[in-house]
Amino acid sequence: MQQLNTIPLKKLPSKEERHKLFGSVPPGEKKKPTDKNKMADLQNVKRDFLFDLDAVGVSNVKYPVRVLSGQAPSEQTTVGTFTFSSSIPANSKGTNMSRFMELLEQYHQNGFTVSVDALKQFTKELAMKLEQTDATISVSFPWFYERKAPYSSAAGLNHAEASVSVCYSVNKGYQINVSLNVQITTLCPCSKEISEYSAHNQRGNVTIEAELDSDFSNADGDWKVLLLEAAESNASARLHPVLKRPDEKMVTESAYENPRFVEDIVRLVAADLYELPAVMQFHVACRNEESIHMHDAIASVTYDKRNRQG
Repeated sequence: MQQLNTIPLKKLPSKEERHKLFGSVPPGEKKKPTDKNKMADLQNVKRDFLFDLDAVGVSNVKYPVRVLSGQAPSEQTTVGTFTFSSSIPANSKGTNMSRFMELLEQYHQNGFTVSVDALKQFTKELAMKLEQTDATISVSFPWFYERKAPYSSAAGLNHAEASVSVCYSVNKGYQINVSLNVQITTLCPCSKEISEYSAHNQRGNVTIEAELDSDFSNADGDWKVLLLEAAESNASARLHPVLKRPDEKMVTESAYENPRFVEDIVRLVAADLYELPAVMQFHVACRNEESIHMHDAIASVTYDKRNRQG
């Protein structure tokens, strides 16, 4: 075995000396109080600060959460991305940011389940903790659901991006907003009509945003499943993680039998949402990633059932 020449290791200065080398200095004289009761609390200063603020809080907070699902798997653990806020009046300098995180950690220690009921309770407690008249919590997370192939029943997991926002107000009660981004298959009706054979298709991205009735609760069902079905049942075909040849035949034939323009998708989804009693207003958008163009096709519809005539 060949003998390697060894170079003696350089002796380094101590860690303390290394820190000094890179700019560290000894601690200065401490003159300010260390007792919390004696520390200045600038955020609690009361004075005329010119304007009320719509929202003050923290965002992009990531925490592990538990999600219940009306579609298998019925329980799943995921990462929620949170935003917490409340309004503050003009006579308040600011809010106590630590209280948002303290309450989140308290819920986490008890096993935080992201559900409408839990978020309602959270916002009400948060408003009381902040000594404000309102509070809002928003959380987004990936939601997984089982999908079986239509012939072989080969199973796998699809996912959709879900979010829910609950606002509590002492004067107005609760406002609940949810959204779901779902991927679907669409087949071009025009291509089917003019071609001698075949038709081009594409993947569509359906985004549904809805305001639910303020009395909506977990007992009324899983809002994620309701929105998923509204999107997928109106597509040319659903997406599947696993397809065997007989499955692929069924899926492609289903798409051919149900051609959809992007305009068709948003109108059909809107019709389903219109018929859901828990949905007060909604916005549906679809983006088709065209397979024979470099551009995407888009369409959207917004409707408030409370403003309908008759």
